[in-house]
Amino acid sequence: MLKQVGLDRPPTVRLGDAVNGDFFAGGLEYNPPARGVWNIVHTGMLIPETHEIFACAQGCLRGVILTAAEMNALDRMSWISVSEQDMFDGTLESDVTDGVCEILEKLPCRPKQVLLYLSCIHLFAGCDFDVIIAELSEKYPDIYFADCYMTPTMRKTISPDAKMRAQLYDALRPMGLDRNSVSILGNDRATDENSELVRVIKDNGFVLRDLTACTSYQEYLDMAKSSLNIAYLPTAQFGCEELSARLGAQAMYLPNSFDADEIRANMAKLCEALGVNCPDLTAEENSAKEALAAAKEAVGDTPIAIDFTAVTQPFGLAELLVRHGFDVRYIVNDCLGEDGAAFERLKSLAPDITICSAVNVNMLDFPELEHERVIAIGQKAAHYFNTDYFVNIVQNGGYWGFTGISAIADLIAGAARAPKDRRRLISHKGIGCESCI
Repeated sequence: MLKQVGLDRPPTVRLGDAVNGDFFAGGLEYNPPARGVWNIVHTGMLIPETHEIFACAQGCLRGVILTAAEMNALDRMSWISVSEQDMFDGTLESDVTDGVCEILEKLPCRPKQVLLYLSCIHLFAGCDFDVIIAELSEKYPDIYFADCYMTPTMRKTISPDAKMRAQLYDALRPMGLDRNSVSILGNDRATDENSELVRVIKDNGFVLRDLTACTSYQEYLDMAKSSLNIAYLPTAQFGCEELSARLGAQAMYLPNSFDADEIRANMAKLCEALGVNCPDLTAEENSAKEALAAAKEAVGDTPIAIDFTAVTQPFGLAELLVRHGFDVRYIVNDCLGEDGAAFERLKSLAPDITICSAVNVNMLDFPELEHERVIAIGQKAAHYFNTDYFVNIVQNGGYWGFTGISAIADLIAGAARAPKDRRRLISHKGIGCESCI
C-alpha cells in the first residue's frame, strides 16, 4: 500500500534553536523551479574551443541536453546513452571509447579539448576511467581529454560543482611561472571590475587572468603562468589548491565576506602576497554604509528573506543587514557553510529568524501559503515567498568586498522599488548564459 513519506520532517526551524551543521534531517527532497544557479554543463562551456561529451543513462541525459539546448550550445555537446546491457556484458569502457571516437569523427572541426563526463552508474559498476582517457589520448594526441563527472551521489564528499570547477583547469601544465601574473579561479562570471580585489591587482601592474575572460584556448592555457591563484567561492577552493600544487604556484582563498574585519584581513593578505602596499579602504567602507542606509530607507519595515544561492554567506549577509536596521525574517538554507561565526552571533542578535529548508519535500506547497510581503534576496526565496520584489543574483553576482556590499545594497533598494517578472527570470537556466526561452 502506498503511503505519504516525509511528513514528519518539519521544513523550518527557529534560528535560536538550530544546531551548527545540518539544520534538517535528510529524506525525500523537492527541487524548486528556481534555475539561475549554474550546473556542470554551463561551467564546462567556459573553456573556449572545447566539446562536452556526456555518457549517462537516458534519464540523466535529458537534463544536461536541455541545459545545452536552452543556452543555444547544442553544437558544443554530444552524448552516449548507457543501457542496462552495457552494465553486464563487459563493454562499459569500450562503449564509451567507441562512442567518443564516433562523435569526434563526425564533428565539423576538431576541438582542442574534450570534457568527458561519466555518471554515477559507471562508478557503481567499477568503470576504469583511466583506461578510457589513455586510449582516447593515444588515438587523438592533438586533443586533451579531461575526466569529468556527473555524480550527484558523491555530493556528501565533494560535490559535482566543486569537482567540475577543479576539472576546468585539468589541462593546465607547468609552463614557467610569471611573477607578474595572477589568476582568479572557479568563478562562473567575471569579478566586478570596481571591486577592491580586481583594482589592487590591476592598479599595481599585474596581469589578471580569468577563465570568464578567455576568448581562445591558448588564453586558457596561459593561465598556467600565474604565480598566484585566487579563489573566493567555496566550491572553487578545492580546485584552486589542487591546481596551485600541480603548478607550484601560491593558492589563496579570499571568501566573499560581509564582515568588515575579514574584508580588510583578506585585502592585507592579498597585498602581502603581491608585495604591494595595502590601500586605505575607509572610503569604500563608508560608501557601503551609505548604500545600506539608502537601501534601508527604500525597504522600510518590509521583512527580508535571504537564500543561500544568492550569496555564499547568507548568515553573514543577514547579520550585516540586521545590524543596519533591516528586518531579516527568513533564511533559506539547509546546512551551515563557512559563515559559522555569523550564525553564532545571529543566535543572540536575532534568534527569531526562521530558517527554511530549500529542499525539504514539505516545502512543496509553501509558495501557496498566505505570506506577508517580503523582499527576497535570491531566486529560491522569491519562489517560496511568492514575491516579485527580489534581488536576482546567484553566488554574489561577481561582487566582492565593500564595493560588493554597496552593489548588493543598491540591488536591495531596487528590488524594494520595482517588481520583477519572477516566473520568467527564475526559469532562465544559468544566470548570465544565453537562453533560448
